[in-house]
Amino acid sequence: MFVPTEHRDPARLHTLGTAGKHRATARMQLEIGIAGRVDYQQALVWQEGLVARRLAGGRDALVLLQHPPVYTLGRGGDPRHLGGAATTGVPIVRAQRGGQATYHGPGQLVGYPVLGLRDIRPDVGWYVRALEEVLIGVVGDLGIPAGRRPGLPGVWCDGCKIASVGVAIRRWVTWHGFALNVGKDLSGFAAITPCGITGVEMTSIEGEGGPGDVRAVIPFVVSRFVSVFGYAGWRSLEESLPEATA
Repeated sequence: MFVPTEHRDPARLHTLGTAGKHRATARMQLEIGIAGRVDYQQALVWQEGLVARRLAGGRDALVLLQHPPVYTLGRGGDPRHLGGAATTGVPIVRAQRGGQATYHGPGQLVGYPVLGLRDIRPDVGWYVRALEEVLIGVVGDLGIPAGRRPGLPGVWCDGCKIASVGVAIRRWVTWHGFALNVGKDLSGFAAITPCGITGVEMTSIEGEGGPGDVRAVIPFVVSRFVSVFGYAGWRSLEESLPEATA
């Protein structure tokens, strides 16, 4: 079963323990970079640069993009969960995020927040729940009931997983992040055990009756992210965006 979340003003989410947490973010603007389809390794280089910038006192940032097909396995993940991925010809990357095996590909919106948690709330568990709250809100805004499953990260729709969360923290600066299935082509997950959960079924916004175009979903993600994390607003990322791949 999943635990539904009531849709209310995300800036007042007492369930996340937000009281008093906005001592810095209420005065800050979030920088958002929206790219097209970007190679996974290229996106890692971009994230590394944004992490270094944030550690040097730069602004918080959120990168939204898609990847060409790629499988990733989190640090400490069980390689057995990659199943038959090696026979597909799709690249496999050992990632520095938490979590197990997953698939990224066209039709999936990937978000990489680079945030200074020390200025927001230095609590990794809270941060993961906040990302889930963003995604639950986005899916709900599109008319799809969603929630959590006790003991399992990510966002679920009636027993099927629609979004995954896998983060990394460096000196309280976040990187890696979340993946939201938008398009209905989920065939890339068939070769692996997604998130290390045997028998898990994946779903998507389009599969649940919502829009299948990633571009249509991005404004909902931006709005929810800014609200849940308490930013004063957002502006375009100052750093140059990586060039999209074919």
